[in-house]
Amino acid sequence: MATVPASSVSPSVFGGAMIIGGTIIGAGMFSLPVVMSGAWFFWSVVALVFTWFCMLHSGLMILEANLNYRVGSSFDTITRDLLGNGWNIINGITIAFVLYILTYAYISASGSILGHTFAQMGINLPGRMGGFLFALVVAFIVWLSTKAVSRMTTIVLGAKILTFFMTFGGLLWNVKPAVLLNVAQPDASYLPYVLFTLPFCLASFGFHGNVPSLMKYYGKDPGKIRRCLTIGTLMALVLYIIWMLGTMGNIPRPDFIPIAEKGGNIDVLVQALSGVLHSRGLELLLIVFSNFAVASSFLGVTLGLFDYLADLFKFDDSKSGRLKTAGVTFIPPMLGGLIYPDGFIYAIGFAGLAATVWAAIVPALLARESRKRFGSPQFRVWGGEAMIWLILSFGVLNAVVHILSGFNLLPVYR
Repeated sequence: MATVPASSVSPSVFGGAMIIGGTIIGAGMFSLPVVMSGAWFFWSVVALVFTWFCMLHSGLMILEANLNYRVGSSFDTITRDLLGNGWNIINGITIAFVLYILTYAYISASGSILGHTFAQMGINLPGRMGGFLFALVVAFIVWLSTKAVSRMTTIVLGAKILTFFMTFGGLLWNVKPAVLLNVAQPDASYLPYVLFTLPFCLASFGFHGNVPSLMKYYGKDPGKIRRCLTIGTLMALVLYIIWMLGTMGNIPRPDFIPIAEKGGNIDVLVQALSGVLHSRGLELLLIVFSNFAVASSFLGVTLGLFDYLADLFKFDDSKSGRLKTAGVTFIPPMLGGLIYPDGFIYAIGFAGLAATVWAAIVPALLARESRKRFGSPQFRVWGGEAMIWLILSFGVLNAVVHILSGFNLLPVYR
């Protein structure tokens, strides 16, 4: 019989799906149109669907292995036991790197979008200060409890979805078929640029650090957690496709080149959309949506990092223990945001490289070893060995792509 949290009633699937959806659908989505402008709309959708499928199933593989351990066990405990200290060290480094770099990316993003927001009101808020203050607020919420994160994420994600449809209803209404089909470049090539997009797609479906957090929230209830992962990731996929349609149907393909050259930060893309829409109302909605997008993703990612570090350093769940965890979680990326506030799109790219290890390769290995040792008595991901090899191959492909692009061996749309 599945166990539940200390409360007599297990939380609803909705709250967990909001944590997953809120983690995924965030500031990272603003990098997608920029890095996918070479592949353009059709091939971008293909890359997103393929990445969604692989990332959902790698998350389910983490769940499969996690169910064989005590509630509260995170990657550190599970990987060390199933794969040994060598893999645990590699996995631990990549987990910490990805979650820290994403936390830094969202501090950078929050600083830029808050600065842009206040500038519309005639207030000068430096990006460094905006990101620092935003991080302090998120740190306080995460320090309170997982339930506080769930409730705040539900509120923020609900507001984000509302402003999303209000904003992108306007964007979709203004979609120009000639722009979306790129008729101005009849001989344009798209397929060569698809590989370059994969690490960014992978980073934009990052939720795996929250799987152990959901076990703490629901107990050993694989049915509910599986539904949370499926609903949350599907929500992200659908919204990403709408977002690509809205941006690529309004901004001509060549116009993405100067956006990328300016670092691809959120405020640059918002300004570009505002320039082609010529609508003060839509610009305001886009700014509001951007703030909610950063907030919801920030909350989810830092919750995953918080729980991972609590398990790694064996900090207890008391107020003082959570304060120690919060310090280790937030101080390093906040310092990074103060030193270098404009590294959003670069951080997302590096997160995609490291995430291949702990969001694809290690989950597949954990599922394989877990089946050998425990037989997966509570839950098993469908597809057998073929699915494990697919996820492994997906992870290796992403790593190779990022390394090749780092040496300028892949075509990049410039």
